[in-house]
Amino acid sequence: MTESSLRITLKPGREKPILHGHPWIFEGALRNRPACRVEGDVAEIYDAGGNWLGRGLLAASGALAVRLLTRRADEPIDSALFADRVRRAWQRRERIWQREPALREHTNAWRLVHAEADGLPGLVADLFNDVLSLRVGCTPIQPWLPTIIETLRTLSGAREVVVTADSDTHGREPLDAAAISVLGTASAARVQIRENGLDFIVDCGTGQKTGFFVDQRHNRARTATYARGADVLSVYCYTGAFDVAAAAAGARSMLAIDRSAPALERAREHHALNALAVPVTYECADAPTTLRGLRDRSRSFDLIILDPPRLVGSEAQREKGLRAYKDINLLGIKLLRPGGVLATFSCSGLVSSADFLRTVAFAASDAGRTVRILETLGQPADHPVPLAFPEASYLKGLILEVD
Repeated sequence: MTESSLRITLKPGREKPILHGHPWIFEGALRNRPACRVEGDVAEIYDAGGNWLGRGLLAASGALAVRLLTRRADEPIDSALFADRVRRAWQRRERIWQREPALREHTNAWRLVHAEADGLPGLVADLFNDVLSLRVGCTPIQPWLPTIIETLRTLSGAREVVVTADSDTHGREPLDAAAISVLGTASAARVQIRENGLDFIVDCGTGQKTGFFVDQRHNRARTATYARGADVLSVYCYTGAFDVAAAAAGARSMLAIDRSAPALERAREHHALNALAVPVTYECADAPTTLRGLRDRSRSFDLIILDPPRLVGSEAQREKGLRAYKDINLLGIKLLRPGGVLATFSCSGLVSSADFLRTVAFAASDAGRTVRILETLGQPADHPVPLAFPEASYLKGLILEVD
């Protein structure tokens, strides 16, 4: 322990997750919680018997007290550590590009840093063409942003960097958006990207998350393979990325629903940008209400895409959120023609794949339809999941055939 570090001792038996490689230490596991002298103070962690376990960044407040960064006694927490973590994250993406050269030829939007999965807690960095979009979700990492940004900019050759604060931290810790001020960064940028050969516009810093959901790249391509000749219903369509992929694959017609008028304007722009001739109706409306209205009017579709925002953001929301997932999937199943396909997704990290599958199965049972799994989907390789940190796995999807 160095003189500049704080010492934290855990309660008896609370060291097991750390020994297994988990990077989070919650306040309830601490025997003592020293006050931060500065946000992101380095803390040395000891078990109840006085054995050193590792070192991490201490949050000034909040339930998530420490983000462990190393279990190596000879590895200090300094600029060199963060630069090395960024370089390693970049090397992981380079291996993806080497394995899939054809994909990179037609895609220039990627996740470069996936928070704890890349050893950089609370930080997400996406590369959109030549613009880096960073989303900062925890205060302790903020002092290290200049090093992280400089390294990312050097590796990627980005011409611009956008940094925004993630206000959605699930109550784990507060985040002062005004505290994020890094030389050479912007609060917003507009850039055109290419994904799977299709063109999109990204508003970094003003849209949801980093500006575009790169985690659905593979799932959009897979879902589109079921779209040829289909009447498609896209629910929670946001800026229309699923819709563009389905239209480009030969959909016959499309109805797309979202409650955000600005998102729908961008969806229309994407449709025109890709010169798609498929007739599409974008409707600004509440999704569950619209689904019930379509059911009552006996509408039916060949392909339905359900890509809702996160419906379970905390344990307190769990039961209500699972009911919401069941309700929209029940309505979706009822709206499908015999032999139709449902592509349904959940981005709620607190909902496991087993939970989601069980919820959709309950919906199928209540609908009185026979439903078969055609494909099980998840997040792409640039969103890696450490075995010791399953929380990094949040996106799950099912492509289902409905008799």
